[in-house]
Amino acid sequence: MNLFQTIFTGSKQALAAAEGIVKKAVEEKGRDHKVAFPDTAYSLPVIYAATGKKITTVAELEGALDIVRSLIVEEEMLDKALNSGLATAVAAEIVEAAKYVLSDAPYSEPCVGFVSDPIIRSLGVPLVTGDIPGVAVVLGECPDAESAAKVIKDYQSKGIMTFLVGKVIDQAIEGNVKMGLDLRVVPLGYDVTSVIHVVTVAIRAALIFGGVKPGNLAEVLQYCSDRVPAFVNAFGPLSELVVSCGAGAIALGFPVITDQTVTEVPTLLLTQKDYDKVVKTSLEARKIKIKVTEIPIPVAFAAAFEGERIRKNDMFAEFGGGKTEGWELVMSAEPGEIEDHKIEVIGPDIDSITTAPGRMPLGMLIKVAGANMQKDFEPVLERRLHYFLNYIEGVMHVGQRNLTWLRIGKEAFEKGFRLKHFGEVVYAKMLDEFGSVVDKCEVTIITDPDKVVELKDKLAMPRFAERDERLSNLIDEKVDTFYTCNLCQSFAPAHICIVTPERLGLCGAVSWLDAKATLELNPTGPCQAVPKEGVVDENYGIWERVNEAVSKGSQGAVNEVTLYSILNSPMTSCGCFECITGIMPEANGVVIVNREFGAVTPLGMTFGELASMTGGGVQTPGFMGHGRSFIPSKKFMRAEGGIERIVWMPKELKDFVADKLNATAKELYDIDNFADRICDETIATDSDAVLAFLTEKEHPALNMDPIM
Repeated sequence: MNLFQTIFTGSKQALAAAEGIVKKAVEEKGRDHKVAFPDTAYSLPVIYAATGKKITTVAELEGALDIVRSLIVEEEMLDKALNSGLATAVAAEIVEAAKYVLSDAPYSEPCVGFVSDPIIRSLGVPLVTGDIPGVAVVLGECPDAESAAKVIKDYQSKGIMTFLVGKVIDQAIEGNVKMGLDLRVVPLGYDVTSVIHVVTVAIRAALIFGGVKPGNLAEVLQYCSDRVPAFVNAFGPLSELVVSCGAGAIALGFPVITDQTVTEVPTLLLTQKDYDKVVKTSLEARKIKIKVTEIPIPVAFAAAFEGERIRKNDMFAEFGGGKTEGWELVMSAEPGEIEDHKIEVIGPDIDSITTAPGRMPLGMLIKVAGANMQKDFEPVLERRLHYFLNYIEGVMHVGQRNLTWLRIGKEAFEKGFRLKHFGEVVYAKMLDEFGSVVDKCEVTIITDPDKVVELKDKLAMPRFAERDERLSNLIDEKVDTFYTCNLCQSFAPAHICIVTPERLGLCGAVSWLDAKATLELNPTGPCQAVPKEGVVDENYGIWERVNEAVSKGSQGAVNEVTLYSILNSPMTSCGCFECITGIMPEANGVVIVNREFGAVTPLGMTFGELASMTGGGVQTPGFMGHGRSFIPSKKFMRAEGGIERIVWMPKELKDFVADKLNATAKELYDIDNFADRICDETIATDSDAVLAFLTEKEHPALNMDPIM
């Protein structure tokens, strides 16, 4: 059987499997039973992207089988073979959707099955920044667990997001691979059809970030090929079904690398039998370049370990977290005051712990110097410590400034990790990421209890207070420059952020100081200065030079934005925003929801459904994506009345912003404890019940001018 016939046979097998499970769904649940993947606004994403039609019932799922049949045309031509691969993808999606019809929980540990919209949105920033340089799909079974673990750990060490399908999952477990969404190794499922759950990640990236319209299959395929850096490793004997899945991957522009002998298609279908070379071959095929910083530490160092959690039973040492003193400070100094690459530990090392787990105080003082270093950059560099330390395998870091909390795992200690290695990581990354402003770096790690307190009181706290005073006065009116941020344009080509002192990037990751530092670090990079000139309407936040920058940055897709309005030309969104605000007309106010909240809001829509209306660089008056920290700003929706319009938020988000929100309300409107007047899901989500609560609390929005 030649390659074409193998693909066609596999597609027909996929169709037969889809027909069989749909028949079962009809018999057990009936044609009117609802069909849905969990926590997505994109129905069955592959079918929705290809046809523009949302599948909502078993009857419609049954009808979708015709799509599969129409794509299988047994002519030995490349386009027909690729279409047959897409037919397999659609059939796989039908099979997986039917699983969710037949069972409320078709997947259990370690497998995750469908990947929700909020997770995809959370991956947006690390994908565009390169923290996740690519996406690997490892399918099938290696000859042994050692080979599988070697390949997967190699991807993990390079920050590659890796999805596992088939028996390789068990091999990864046997090979002690650390797995989970937070560790960027994600077991999807054991059935071949579960590979569709990574395909829908790519498909939804086109819809969420790219603004591609559902039904435009050619544009969806082009987006995936050009902008989603994914590839497939197919290990073990290649069944007809696996080969047809591979054809579907190639149709999306994803190269397939296999350990089996196949008829190779240059850059698209390759054989690599040497498992030591699989990763290199795969990255080269997808043209993914990995920047590696060599750091002399005895454990792995990669962005993939950022989400690792060190549980109490696995912990060797703990610092801060309210149990001991814990702080970290980056401060600039004159070059002559610093000995470059000096790493000093003052006090006992973790060797002194005789019975694990042990607790110690920890102060971390990092002095940096450089001709272009500015005091304003200190907090920018300091915030990066959270990532640098979390990238260490076996280390967990939470918090910042004088509220840090670190844990070192037993396994890391046994491999030889000691406190000086924190210094090696900080030194290497400071010069690697901030080399244009940092010429010299010195790291002092303090565990001596008296010295930790002494330096905290003499150095750290006064420096933090000085910064707070500076930042409290850093408002839009007091600067003459805003900044653009186009980091997300690799995914959302029509979107560009305008970053101001009071309105950070909507992803929550880029503040005005971050943008300023980024420009200094990389003059031709993603952040460019925008003179705050040509005021058109200061209340709405409209400036001629801002509009010129937006028009140029979006390639003419958007020609005007208002920085302080939700109704009049609101700023566009890429799709990875932390929060979304939408108007609730009956309450004369707005609802704000963060992406971590999965339930239905008083607007009758989930976060995902609201977000589907605003991503991809489009302007949607009445809806606005933004960062958490923008909510308590005096500029939040100023044109429509400001924070007094906020009538509902999830409790977690409300608690997060409450103190600053209350302070703003007191200063602007002389309202005490304003957050207590805002409804949340613990009080009500039904529109009438929300209104009753607002009336009882005499919420100011009810007496304001109509919002629309």
